[in-house]
Amino acid sequence: MLLTHLPFLLEATLVTVGLAVASMLIGLVIGVFTALARISKNKLLYRISSTYVSVIRGTPALVQIYIVYYGLPQIGIELDPITSGIVALSINAGAYLSESFRAAIQSVDKGQLEAAYMLGMTYGQAMRRIIIPQSIRTAIPPIGNTYIGLLKETSLVSVITVTELLQMTSLLIAKTFEPLTYYLIAALIYWALSSGFSYLQSRLEIRVTRHVRQ
Repeated sequence: MLLTHLPFLLEATLVTVGLAVASMLIGLVIGVFTALARISKNKLLYRISSTYVSVIRGTPALVQIYIVYYGLPQIGIELDPITSGIVALSINAGAYLSESFRAAIQSVDKGQLEAAYMLGMTYGQAMRRIIIPQSIRTAIPPIGNTYIGLLKETSLVSVITVTELLQMTSLLIAKTFEPLTYYLIAALIYWALSSGFSYLQSRLEIRVTRHVRQ
């Protein structure tokens, strides 16, 4: 019976990974711009970005998913379940990633920025060419942790009928009446995905650190 259902679990796993990767990529873009806004001297940008981070970090991801899927149609914005899940998870990840980026950027010695100015660079050029590249090494660990958390949070989109790993597991349990077996399998798959990414992250950290030392 399990072998018969394995293809369904693998297909749902691909959906889970797709949700996590898509949300992470969009979240990275949101996070970078939000971090830059948070350290900007522009008061309006600072207030908007700070409010965004505060609201997202202060509310459950599940509520954010409900707002995107069930709430937005009331103002004329209707999204399919998968798109709703990606939008909600991206917005959520962006807020956490922005704090990681902000801390990494601010960890770079301020003298680096002053030196860039002396070379005739603008603020934007200094950030792109000097500050951000140096901050990436510091940001890798928290970014990796955010992705692992995001991978597990994809299970929340099962509440809006996205057939990802947890939803498929629930469907198979309803058919087989074997909750222990299938929940354990789902847990092992999540663990394997997280462990695999953690390994890749550690290799990337070693490579980046080695490059910096050279």
